[in-house]
Amino acid sequence: MNISAIRKDYSIKSLDISDVKLDPIAQFNAWFDEAINAEVLEVNAMTVSTLGLDGTPNARILLLKGIDTGFVFFTNYKSEKGQELEMNKTAALTFFWPELERQVRVRGKVEKVFEEESDAYFFSRPTGSQIGAWVSPQSQEIASRDYLSIKQIAVEKEFAEKDMVRPPHWGGYRLMASTIEFWQGRPSRLHDRIRYELQGDSWVIARLAP
Repeated sequence: MNISAIRKDYSIKSLDISDVKLDPIAQFNAWFDEAINAEVLEVNAMTVSTLGLDGTPNARILLLKGIDTGFVFFTNYKSEKGQELEMNKTAALTFFWPELERQVRVRGKVEKVFEEESDAYFFSRPTGSQIGAWVSPQSQEIASRDYLSIKQIAVEKEFAEKDMVRPPHWGGYRLMASTIEFWQGRPSRLHDRIRYELQGDSWVIARLAP
């Protein structure tokens, strides 16, 4: 297979400054709704990029679970990403919706959500996912799959005898954007890129070269 020969030309839509909303969160919500209507696979999947403890970039796919004043996601606070966010409270998110030939890039500071928010989302999850949050020492080395199976049985037994509670090491983050870029694929790799940049209390909108 000649990997360098793999390419796709984009031609579905265009994007101009005159087309976008003044607020990037409103613009994101509009695009997100379009992605839902287009039945994009895993529409809320996003790449979360952090700065590794060794100073190198680190990235993984997570699911967006809320959008209000910022972008909300949940994880184990003791995981690799949790440790990285504890040391460097900034991150980047990347959404890719190939069915619409669109990409959204978000950068900003990250803060933990209120415990009440973490509780509300935790108890909205299926019981199996709640148990999984107790079972997995996320990102740590384990001897085998059996470790998880044995611990799962123990946790299921424990919470069969008492009410479920949220693990103290599990909860949410909210990324407060300082930069959001909307990318629309166009023919001949001359893509449309519209960037929102927070300057003071106002968003400044600009077109970028592809």
